[in-house]
Amino acid sequence: MRIAIVTDAWEPQVNGVVRTLQSVRRVLESQGHQVMVVSPDRFYSLPCPTYPEIRLAITSVASVGAMLEAFAPNAIHLATEGPLCVAARRWCLRQKRPFTTAYHTQFPDYVSARSGVPAEWIWRYIRWFHAPSATILASTASIRQSLVDHGLSQVRHWGRGVDLAHFHPGLPPHPRMTALAGPVMLYVGRVAVEKNLEAFLKIARPGTKVVVGDGPARAMLEARYPDALFLGAQFGADLAAAYAGADVFVFPSRTDTFGLVMIEALACGTPVAAYPVTGPVDVLTPETGVMDEDLAVAIDRALTLDRAACAAYGRSFTWEASAHQFLNALVPIDGEKAAA
Repeated sequence: MRIAIVTDAWEPQVNGVVRTLQSVRRVLESQGHQVMVVSPDRFYSLPCPTYPEIRLAITSVASVGAMLEAFAPNAIHLATEGPLCVAARRWCLRQKRPFTTAYHTQFPDYVSARSGVPAEWIWRYIRWFHAPSATILASTASIRQSLVDHGLSQVRHWGRGVDLAHFHPGLPPHPRMTALAGPVMLYVGRVAVEKNLEAFLKIARPGTKVVVGDGPARAMLEARYPDALFLGAQFGADLAAAYAGADVFVFPSRTDTFGLVMIEALACGTPVAAYPVTGPVDVLTPETGVMDEDLAVAIDRALTLDRAACAAYGRSFTWEASAHQFLNALVPIDGEKAAA
């Protein structure tokens, strides 16, 4: 099957959307499917305000349409709600080509957190963008219900996976985490205001806080919390070693739709502490994580959980299953479904 994926989020960005698309593409291509990714690196682009590493493509409906026409896809998927996917959406509607979309991030909450604009205003745009989609893919039951509550009923489950070759129990800890005072409390993700990272860093308790990732709030938070260890972005074996070197993984975000980093931590045997919000409530079990409105309480209780149970649960999330769900949700232009 020839599959076109249009996305405003792509390399060199480091986030759950990019990693999901990369992982699913690898599985699909290993199965013999041809996947074309239409991303900002193919166009002239400008840095997104406050997020310079995110590039906003400057393009036209005709330019994006020409790429899609030349590839002649059997199915088209629009992964994000940015300018590139808006252009692709318009082309599909003009050409009467069906397409699917995905709701990866709590975009209304993100914009509201950074700008103060009421989230409901942004939901108007979300409804407009996704309304013509044949199917909207979402990762959790809570997010699917939220979409339905906002008038978007054509939703379907698309789960996430873990690269089990990289993330598994028994790994040696990250070399910069071997001599830290315990317990070691780890955060992995964007260092940005919408991730609510300061709620974790300001907790007063014994142990060492470690932050893996980068973003616009890093300099400010690193200066404000000198006792925390900021390792910057980590990848592959180094990232897995960071998970393995932690006693508890702390997920302070209140706006994520899933939280890919949680299942990566679990696959390494590290229990999770989080707020009882969308993402954690859909992913965690009593054996693998603790959710509490007092994050310090969640951390203390998570430290008592069994790491073997966490690792076993983390192994249940595979990219093969995620790619299967994605493939089955596509709406073929020529009416023929691919073998999944």
